Order: sequence, then C-alpha cells, then structure tokens
Amino acid sequence: MNQPLSYVHPTANSPWGTYISQVDRVLPYLGPLARWSETLKRPKRALIVDVPIEMDDGRIAHFEGYRVQHNLSRGPGKGGVRFHPDVTLEEVMALSAWMTVKCAAVNLPYGGAKGGIRVDPKRLSQQELEKVTRRYTSEIGVIIGPQQDIPAPDVNTNAQIMAWMMDTYSMNTGTTATGVVTGKPIHLGGSLGRVKATGRGVFVTGREAARRLGLNLQGARVAVQGFGNVGSVAAELFAEAGAKIVAVQDHTGTIYNPNGLNLEQLLPQSRAKGVAGFAGGEAIADEEFWDLPVDILIPAALEGQITAARAQRLKARLVLEGANGPTVPEADDILASRGVLVVPDVICNAGGVTVSYFEWVQDFSSFFWDEDEINQRLDRIMGHALQQIWDTADRHKITLRTATFAVACERILTARQERGLYP
Repeated sequence: MNQPLSYVHPTANSPWGTYISQVDRVLPYLGPLARWSETLKRPKRALIVDVPIEMDDGRIAHFEGYRVQHNLSRGPGKGGVRFHPDVTLEEVMALSAWMTVKCAAVNLPYGGAKGGIRVDPKRLSQQELEKVTRRYTSEIGVIIGPQQDIPAPDVNTNAQIMAWMMDTYSMNTGTTATGVVTGKPIHLGGSLGRVKATGRGVFVTGREAARRLGLNLQGARVAVQGFGNVGSVAAELFAEAGAKIVAVQDHTGTIYNPNGLNLEQLLPQSRAKGVAGFAGGEAIADEEFWDLPVDILIPAALEGQITAARAQRLKARLVLEGANGPTVPEADDILASRGVLVVPDVICNAGGVTVSYFEWVQDFSSFFWDEDEINQRLDRIMGHALQQIWDTADRHKITLRTATFAVACERILTARQERGLYP
C-alpha cells in the first residue's frame, strides 16, 4: 500500500537510510500511534531550485539548491542551510527529518526543515557568495517565512549569510521580517549566545552523561572531529571544566598531543587556515584519529563518520554527537555492545535550535534577553529534556538514541493524530 519514495535511493548507511532505520527501531515503543508512523518516513514538501548567478568574470553559473520541510505538525519548519559541494536532496531530507525529531525532543513548537546548495563557498568571491545566497533565498521564498519555515546557519553558512537571506526576504515582501531566519547578527535581531549555543548544548549534555558514567571531567581526554563553530566551542567548555583536548581533526588534517593542546594558540590558527601544521601538536594520519586513547569523542563534522569498522576500534567511553548523523546504524549496535555511551545528535546538538527559538521569540516581541538569562534557559531546557529521555531509556532498557526518538516521535505523532487529515 505504501510504496517507497521514487525520488531517492538510499543505502543502509546513507543519511536517509540511517534515518529510516532509526524510525523503524522506535516503532515498538509507539503503541497505537504507530499507525501514523509512515508520516515520519515521507517529507511533507521538497523543493529543488536552480540558482543562476553572473560570476565576477562574466560567466553564468548554475547551482542546485534545496529546501525540504519534513513535518510541520507541531509548528513552522526550522532548520539550517548548508553550502557544500556534496549536498544532495537525500542528505537534506535526512537533515530535515532529524530536525523534526530534535525540535520535538526538546519540546520546541517547531517542525523540521533543512536547506542546502551544491556549492563550494571557498571558491566564490564575497560578491558571488552574496549573489548565490540572495538568488537562493528568492527561489525558496515561496515556502519560507516567520510563521512558515525559519532557516538558520549550518555547514559553511554564518551570520552574514543569514543577514543577506533576511534582507532578501524583506525586500521581496516589503517588510523588515527579522523573524524569517535565526543566527543573524546582533544588530539585525540576532540573539546573544546563539553562536556558541550548539557547542554549549554538547557540553551540557556531555557533562550530565559523564556524571552518570562516573567519568571525572578533570583530566578527561577529549578528541574532537570538526573544529568549526560546534567543535571548537565544545572543546573550549570542556577545557574550562578541566578536561584535556588531546586531538583535533578538521578538513586540513589531524593533530595530537597526549598532554593536551593549547586552545588559546590553536583556535586563532584553526579559524585562519585550519589545524594542520599547528606547532603544539604532532601531525598524525587522519585514520589514526579513531584509535587514540581518549575518554570522550566529539564527532562534530559531517554525517556517516563512525562506521562499523571505526566503532570496533574506538577507545572512548563516551561519544557526544555534535554533528548530525555521524554514526551509522551498524556502528550504533557495535558501540552499544561494547558499552560505549552515545549521546545522540537529536538531543546532544539541540542547543543551537533551542537558542534559535529564543531568537525567534525575541524578534516577535522586540524584547531581548541578556546572555546569562539565555544560557540559564538553555541549560534548563536541555537538562529537563535529557532527564525525560534518560528515564525513557531506563524504563525500556534501550539506547539513548532510541529513547530520544521514542519521546520525540510520540509528540510528533500525537500532534498528527489530534490534527487529523485534511480534507
């Protein structure tokens, strides 16, 4: 009766395949709501757009763009926009679905959405980057809006790109619509605490997980894959708590120092040119990163990084998923069998969307909070959400990932059932 989607062809470990596997695992815990579960396996809306621009040298270049709204049962869509040459429709679909689960897991009044453009922004001038952003925003403008779908930064996008998106949407609608995106500059209705929010959420959930494991953060060895906004902030906060950041990997290479890397020196270099060549650490082969003797591993790069083979080799007791979908399902099972605790992406990195929600609320009320209040609210929401998830995991004797999906999917499908089908 329900045929598979015709426009994607997922494999077991591809992003959409991984997501579908995660949904299938939670079905036994949904009771009567399971009759609505097919809702979770089909995006509500997927838009593919052409993004043509005139390059600085006069050539006309075309880029492929997407915006997917996975589920809007609980509220408007919410999710980032990534600029990356390997972006695909399937990847954006999976990311939008994980956003649906993530928003429900922390009980935010949002559905899940995601966007992307197949482009390497490092190969564009600033003027070309602005043109791509504005044209893409105009093309997806028919389905985004402060009450419809609210984009935010993701891989290779930042506050400046959000400013261009907000301005483009505002010009097209004839209003200054600050609430159409989050992650904006402070002067344009952005929120204090937003830049560090995702990394802070990784730390807050990691601190609680370490406490439950009996793992003392003082002196704990931490390895971080991906040293952008999420990984670097999480590293800073763990270092402040007394942990040692012994290894960092980014797109330029991998560095290791068993005595701990000096973040004050590493952070400026990583922002300027990447971690490769850092004098305070030894360069090692990228694959050796997965064999290092560490207590905590933070995958904060792209999806599909912890494969079955790497899961067998990991030495860490605790994995904190700063990235979306970094662990494939087979690896999940291996880590569980080895007693490695995984705090899944759909709760671990939910700090970003939580403070995006605060920004959206502040934009509507035109009343802004100070950073201490934002951090306190973030810690409270994340802590409460994690407690509910942990209680569910303990009650059913299931992993934190399946428990997070159980809590979130119950909320999503309850909303779907109570709304009914139209017409």
